[in-house]
Amino acid sequence: MPRLRVGVVFGGRSGEHEVSLASAASVIAALEERGHAVVPIGIARNGRWVVGGEPLRALAAEARVALPSNDADGAVKKALADRAEAVESAAVEGLARSEPAGSLPPELRQGLDVVVIMLHGPYGEDGTIQGLFELADVPYVGAGVLASAVGMDKAVMKAVFQAHGLPIVEHLVVTRHEWRQAPERVSARVAETIRFPCFVKPVNLGSSVGISKVPAAGALATAVELAARYDRKIIIERAVRAREIEVSVLGNDEPIASLPGEISYQGEWYDYSTKYQEGQSRLTVPAPVSPEITARIRALAIAAFRAIDCSGMARVDFFLEGDRVLVNEINTIPGFTATSAYAKMWAASGLGYTALVDRLIELALERHQGKATAG
Repeated sequence: MPRLRVGVVFGGRSGEHEVSLASAASVIAALEERGHAVVPIGIARNGRWVVGGEPLRALAAEARVALPSNDADGAVKKALADRAEAVESAAVEGLARSEPAGSLPPELRQGLDVVVIMLHGPYGEDGTIQGLFELADVPYVGAGVLASAVGMDKAVMKAVFQAHGLPIVEHLVVTRHEWRQAPERVSARVAETIRFPCFVKPVNLGSSVGISKVPAAGALATAVELAARYDRKIIIERAVRAREIEVSVLGNDEPIASLPGEISYQGEWYDYSTKYQEGQSRLTVPAPVSPEITARIRALAIAAFRAIDCSGMARVDFFLEGDRVLVNEINTIPGFTATSAYAKMWAASGLGYTALVDRLIELALERHQGKATAG
């Protein structure tokens, strides 16, 4: 691949801000290893652009939180070196230039060949920034506007999966307004249709932020109010006693699926701390399941990818309840350090991290060229 000028966008306004910084650090290191010219483009929690200088280091210092140590592989350590020493806001401002939210920084107007979006959650994984790049006619890695929006909204995602005949977990969707107007009515619906235990989640968020396990009716109100802090729509699902399996998908019109991996953990469920604290969870690739179940899971992963008209990449998560395979959700911008599940499953399938990053850029350029040809 020729040397390209690659923008990498990271940070963002969602609760997954820190996860995004770790993903971007690894991607930047891989791009530089391949000889590409990297243009780092940060977005602060308040939506302002952080560009020029060292935006990644600036946002990491501003966040004043330690990145998950199980994501701190060599690339992350290198990219965030000396973060702890740069904690004063004055020093942070000296590392990068800040521009108002809603503006378009010059870095996005100056001849980028392609953009890698490493934003997780709302305002990054939901089609909003993808729309910006569509308007600017800049190729970008990953799903387009529609697939990103559908993949972010768990309620719409599950409706699309159901329409395509994919097996999903029993659930219901309520709005914040509906809950606060008639909590008793909502509670009765949950008791009748979903029952307890159940999980309560914000519809538009990831990394288990705002999610609660509800063992009995008395705990429902607290869980719904927590989810309502993050979103106006809340999804309530049956608590499945199952193994958790994941598959990485890569491609555009002819997507392929990696070997599946199984997530195991000691905690009661796969919450944020279990996902991101060292030693709390483990990924086994390939997942220790039968060849028949492996084939079924990989086929369903590709079916889910196609159902939302995804492109580039996605990680599809499953529940394995006995011999029953249930599609949990699709993540159009999964965690992307070299030690993240998406990359590890491809590594086990024969595609290393830097080659994976190159392939994603090829797919972005291919997709952009295809749209130009169609136009």
